[in-house]
Amino acid sequence: MKKPKGGHDDHKVSSDPGIEKQSITACLLGAAFFGALGSSFLYGYNLSVVNAPALYIKAFYNKTWVERYGNPIPAETATMLWSITVSIFAIGGLFGALSVSFIIKVVGRRGTLLLNNIFAVIAALLLSLGEISKSFEMLIIGRIVMGVNSGVALSALPMYLGEISPRHIRGFIGQFNSILICLGVFTGQVLGLPELLGQESRWNFLFSFLAVPAILQLCVLPFLPESPRYLLMEKRDEKAAEKAFQRFLGKKDVSQELEEVHAEARAQDNLHTVSVLQMLRSPAVRWQLITIIITMACYQLCGLNAIWYYTNGILREAGFAENILPYITLSTGAVETLAAIISGLVIERIGRKPLLIFGFSSMAVFFSLLTVFLYFQNSVAWLPYLSYVCILAVIAAFCSGPGGIPFVLTGELFEQPYRPAAFMIAGTVNWLSNFAVGLLFPFIQVHTQESHNDATDAAVEVQCYLAKHYLSRLEDLFKYWATQATITQTLTSWQTMER
Repeated sequence: MKKPKGGHDDHKVSSDPGIEKQSITACLLGAAFFGALGSSFLYGYNLSVVNAPALYIKAFYNKTWVERYGNPIPAETATMLWSITVSIFAIGGLFGALSVSFIIKVVGRRGTLLLNNIFAVIAALLLSLGEISKSFEMLIIGRIVMGVNSGVALSALPMYLGEISPRHIRGFIGQFNSILICLGVFTGQVLGLPELLGQESRWNFLFSFLAVPAILQLCVLPFLPESPRYLLMEKRDEKAAEKAFQRFLGKKDVSQELEEVHAEARAQDNLHTVSVLQMLRSPAVRWQLITIIITMACYQLCGLNAIWYYTNGILREAGFAENILPYITLSTGAVETLAAIISGLVIERIGRKPLLIFGFSSMAVFFSLLTVFLYFQNSVAWLPYLSYVCILAVIAAFCSGPGGIPFVLTGELFEQPYRPAAFMIAGTVNWLSNFAVGLLFPFIQVHTQESHNDATDAAVEVQCYLAKHYLSRLEDLFKYWATQATITQTLTSWQTMER
């Protein structure tokens, strides 16, 4: 496989005079922000929203069980119901990821994001009315529906952001996905504080909030353009594509951008939208496909979702007082949001590969230290504070690169005909890994609590192993196939490298 010339400077911002660096327009920023607000923001919010009211939801499950059957809920059944409530979100996400290619083909990128809000509103109603209806099944169904929303969003949004942004800021705009995920996690933590909605009488309002970002997106996104690449290559509407480019780029002469898309279209005259099976069999995209599969698996199995889902339990086991847990949890959300913003600002200068390797390497180191500190925490009074520092460091390392770059890469590594199938495969890996973490983590806690009286040690050891294992696989892959920074590449040139 041949490297393009100048590959040794792949982590630098291109100085190619052919790339005109326009200022970022309000239209482009608005599309990125409001597109992510009703999409990745909701995904992040749902990662953390079940954390604060967990005890109240479990108590609601027990109360409902007693009213129905006359006996308290068995411990194993309670663990199973709670695990299903947390992890079923990922099953919905898998359904959403599998359906997104069909929806995108019918209604487009922006249309898919708008249509997806229906799932968010339905989920908000089911989740917020479950307690009133005395039905924990409504909560479980609501989590599935919200998962479908997130599954669609995490495929459609990166595709939309990648196609509307100029080459020299494609990574920055793509990082809006990661930034809004972190902001959603942080918002869930803030609203879950005891002074706000983290009370037994108010926890259902935490789920009612899901409708707010969805409604905001419905109000704003219709007035912003569709992806010009989609309009030109799939709808064959050059006038609409030209207007979209003009609004996103803030200039009248967009002939260079139109010609770039036309060139890609001419190169693909004999190609139709590729199915998942066709893509799996195609040698032309083999290494791109391996790249997104490994990075998506690392994204979930590195252990961050276990910390997001069960932050309070981990910190409780680390020895922190119950009354300060919500505020400590809040600091983790603030750190991850700040790290994601910094990553978005530096991604075009540093590059994708260095941020990925740095992030996963740092996570492996701090997970290892966290395991040691948790093991000895009962022996030394101040070790819980080092455990807390390690948790913050793991979160910051994740959000510095691994938290957003896999989605950016999926949009950048594939041409138009391959892109829907690529996002379907990436989404499937993402959500299956998410489901495994959400379902198995509570049972790891229960099993180790019975055998070792220390649930968190073994759970974090498992996550540490996963982080180090998938880090080594990632490094092996990139040693074999060095990822080129895509800021200097057109979307067509990636395929040229493989031919």
